[in-house]
Amino acid sequence: MTDELRNFLELNLPKVKEGKKPKFSLGLAEPKIGSHISEATKIPCQSNEFVLELLRGVRLHFDRFLKDLKPGDLEKAQLGLGHSYSRAKVKFNVNRVDNMVIQAIFLLDTLDKDINSFSMRVREWYSWHFPELVKIVNDNYLYAKTAKFIEDKAKLSEEKIPELTDILGDEDKAKEVVEAAKASMGQDLSPIDLINVHQFARRVMDLAEYRKKLYDYLVAKMNDIAPNLASLIGEVVGARLISHAGSLTNLAKCPSSTLQILGAEKALFRALKTRGNTPKYGLIFHSSFIGRASAKNKGRMARYLANKCSIASRIDCFSESSSTTFGEKLREQVEERLDFYDKGVAPRKNIDVMKAAIEILENQDMETEEAPKKTSKKKKSKSDATENGELMDEDKPTGDATSEDEKSVKKSKKKEKRRLEQEQTVEEANGSNGVDAEHDGTAAKKKKKKKSKNEDGEGLRTASSAIKKKKKSSKGEVDN
Repeated sequence: MTDELRNFLELNLPKVKEGKKPKFSLGLAEPKIGSHISEATKIPCQSNEFVLELLRGVRLHFDRFLKDLKPGDLEKAQLGLGHSYSRAKVKFNVNRVDNMVIQAIFLLDTLDKDINSFSMRVREWYSWHFPELVKIVNDNYLYAKTAKFIEDKAKLSEEKIPELTDILGDEDKAKEVVEAAKASMGQDLSPIDLINVHQFARRVMDLAEYRKKLYDYLVAKMNDIAPNLASLIGEVVGARLISHAGSLTNLAKCPSSTLQILGAEKALFRALKTRGNTPKYGLIFHSSFIGRASAKNKGRMARYLANKCSIASRIDCFSESSSTTFGEKLREQVEERLDFYDKGVAPRKNIDVMKAAIEILENQDMETEEAPKKTSKKKKSKSDATENGELMDEDKPTGDATSEDEKSVKKSKKKEKRRLEQEQTVEEANGSNGVDAEHDGTAAKKKKKKKSKNEDGEGLRTASSAIKKKKKSSKGEVDN
């Protein structure tokens, strides 16, 4: 019960006095809310078939109970409520729309079936003309490409061996195809028939190429939507699990026991009906881990892998940042479990592995934060320059930022630097000994001047101190 509902009920319903039986009761469709309201406000509540029928009538004639309600207002309010509810259900993150993965995996499975059936049709069709080619070229895509290139076997000569080598990737096979064409038992086809075979082989090749592109798209989408699940169990099996559950959120809500038998519902219900053994795995069987496990450990491996898949799907669904760290660590755990079943090597505990994954994530965050700080080295060099007295134009301090003492220190440093530079230039220009002697003489004169100034300053100080002593002695005589 919200505060608004409580205020509304207390304002509009009469107060129930203690010890007296109330003359009214509040009808509700939900009995649990009624019990909460009666506990909090002491208002009597009831929920039964009679109340539900009354509420149905209220909904039907709701527009008549309100005076200012116009005929179309109620429909607009219902439509707005429906739209707002739907918007809340829809995910607004475009990069994490799992519907694209569901459609892509459905299309991928359909394309696999279609390409297989079309390739068999090409083989049967072209085998009337060149039956020996089926035994030489086994791959469906290469067979369609070779049939498209050869067309009429009578025109195939040794000059075309390099081009056939490019298609098949093996020179021996290309020579074998040319020799088989010379002694082929197939019947000749009319030009129109060869054109049709050529066009159909081209379509099969286009479908196979599109299937490769679609697979790359699925891998990219799975790394965006469920990176941990993809790194744990693979992109195709992970996409099949998501499509079978309906969405990544539904898969995350499934317990691991349900995830283990997703895709084996027929076998499960048949086993429950006949009271037989329930299936051990569903879509998860296509994972390489279960294929690598021994026959007696397949069930245990499926249960363990389903547990890790449920953890990975929950991390992918509810974590704000996407990374493959947890998926890689969970994969390591499954590998350790395989070694435990085969060799008896004790695996690590789940809590230790999760702590290690969290530490890796924290280190990655620290590295990303420290990366932009590298640009502050320039600023440090500027501050070093200011300490040595080399102030740049951009870094000159303002009057508000620096005190007067700092300014005076910096000015004195500047003057000393300029004097040193001037002396160096004089020494470089006047390289002779006589000039050096003159310079030394001028330097000695400057020193004498400084000394005389210092002596004058000391004389003034002594004179002022003598005057102060006389004043103090005179004051003492007056006091006496």
